[in-house]
Amino acid sequence: MKDAIVIIPTYNEIENIEAIIKAVFSQKKAFHVLVVDDNSPDLTALKVKELQDSFPSKLFLLQRELKTGLGSAYIDAFKWCLQKDYEYIFEMDADFSHDPNDLIKLYNACYIDQADIAIGSRYIKGVNVVNWPMSRILLSYFASKYVRFITRMKIEDTTAGFICYKRIVLETINLDNIEFVGYAFQIEMKFKAYLKKFHIVEVPVIFTDRKKGKSKMSGGIISEAIFGVIKMKIKSFFNRK
Repeated sequence: MKDAIVIIPTYNEIENIEAIIKAVFSQKKAFHVLVVDDNSPDLTALKVKELQDSFPSKLFLLQRELKTGLGSAYIDAFKWCLQKDYEYIFEMDADFSHDPNDLIKLYNACYIDQADIAIGSRYIKGVNVVNWPMSRILLSYFASKYVRFITRMKIEDTTAGFICYKRIVLETINLDNIEFVGYAFQIEMKFKAYLKKFHIVEVPVIFTDRKKGKSKMSGGIISEAIFGVIKMKIKSFFNRK
């Protein structure tokens, strides 16, 4: 049943991409995969093209010439998916920090339990993070608390990037008006959906830090999230579109 697609953004993920694609396709539920590659110097896209021969009609590649941020990669991918017939559109990292076995949990939360958005949450039941240094755990945890306080969203893991969207959510949110491209993109998408009163649920998952490849996190991305949230909240008072 072709109703669900997993978007995997990549930049220099040659060490992970084949394994993560095969892990998604090994699930009992049939998922398609769209890899969005930002012209990775390590030729991640070339590996995906090779794998397309083994997974025809269910592995797709969207190549972008420039590395312009996670948010813009997802926006391009969302638009691609909306042109197709997919009802459930997922975000997932390439580095196994998000467990492919949890995809079905997010899918069921939307398909069976009728949520509009299902978030793979690290913080809905305690702190479920493996192999992060304590400093990063505290930064992520309190960043989510900070966002929750400012925005008043009833979401514990406001910065999560493991998500299932129903098609209607992405059709309703004006994707061209999404401002943030880094860490804050995930916050903005949830906030826009919250303002539209979509039904958002959190599904507990265990987040495991990458074993291969290099993290894309930076100080600038974190600053965008911290200071951008206030700007986003203020603007929401004047414009809820």
